[in-house]
Amino acid sequence: MSFKTKMIPLAGAIAFAFAGAASAADEVVIKIGHVGPISGAIAHLGKDNENGAKMAIEELNTKGLMIGGKKAKFELLAEDDAADPKQATTVAQKLVDAKVNGVIGHLNSGTTIPASKIYNDAGLVQISPSATNPKYTQQGFKGAFRVVANDGQLGGTLGRYAVQINKAKKIAVIDDKTAYGEGVAAEFIKGAKGKGAEVVVQEHTTDKSTDFSAILTTIKAKNPDVIFFGGMDAVAGPMLRQMKALGINAKFMGGDGICTADLVKLAGDAIGEGQVVCAEAGGVLDAQKAANEKWKADYKKKFGVEVEIYAPYVYDAVMTMAQAMKEANSADSAKYLPFLKKIKYHGVTGDISFDDKGDIKDGTLTLYTYKGGKRDLLAVTK
Repeated sequence: MSFKTKMIPLAGAIAFAFAGAASAADEVVIKIGHVGPISGAIAHLGKDNENGAKMAIEELNTKGLMIGGKKAKFELLAEDDAADPKQATTVAQKLVDAKVNGVIGHLNSGTTIPASKIYNDAGLVQISPSATNPKYTQQGFKGAFRVVANDGQLGGTLGRYAVQINKAKKIAVIDDKTAYGEGVAAEFIKGAKGKGAEVVVQEHTTDKSTDFSAILTTIKAKNPDVIFFGGMDAVAGPMLRQMKALGINAKFMGGDGICTADLVKLAGDAIGEGQVVCAEAGGVLDAQKAANEKWKADYKKKFGVEVEIYAPYVYDAVMTMAQAMKEANSADSAKYLPFLKKIKYHGVTGDISFDDKGDIKDGTLTLYTYKGGKRDLLAVTK
């Protein structure tokens, strides 16, 4: 009697073990790498990106996608590059060694570009949700893509806007010496000069600087109508504060790096009313607004904070990669890459497809200013 009593749970355990083994055999684990600055001055932007990736991974696992005849279980391998090029290459190699099936990232152009060679050498697909320097997709790497417009479009549009809309004649330019900052500043200068503006002074700082008194004093003497800054919000905020302290009333312009919700906190009352004009290297047209707003509301409900800037683009990058895997019926980069090159994905940020370099086709831009302590939409343009 006691023998039988013991055998029943044992038999149940064996049956359960076999069921678990069968279940595991019917499942394929797909590792998606994500890299952004989770530490350092722009950690708020890196965390925003990582949150976007988490939302995509959770949704994919809820959908129960079938790839290669098995249920796909997506796993996120998140790494921190601290916006540092050297650290970026270290974590890129770490993801390669972990045998990820694709990488979303990095956030900065200065980290995305050096890391891209490591992914390319390993035959991995990489989609950046926010790196805008044109050089990234001009290296000839077959697996390099981005889901936002590049600096040629972004900086050039801002340069033309400065002259045509802000009526600027004299312009000062500052960049932070990063690949992103220098790239967007160079394109801004081209756009502004093309419309007849004069660049009266060009200065340089770093992405870790906090004191801009010498630079701004030099600029004040030139009395520019517009100051353009190529860099990130962590530097732009203190710069705006110091501009106000020095009595500089010029319009302040910048690219997507400054175009964040956090700029209001970083600049305080120095942000002014309509003084700052910036552009997001992406944009949602009227047809996609409802889906985009719902996604942002879901994000806030889940994480308790507003979207900073690029979380929706990270989400779309993950979903686009997963769609290519589904169409290829494989999570192998070499097999789903041809499908990614031809992809047509309808995302929360708009329709995504790529040109032969890996740049997004028909990329949009969104121009913003700040009023009442919030970002205020000016226009969505192509």
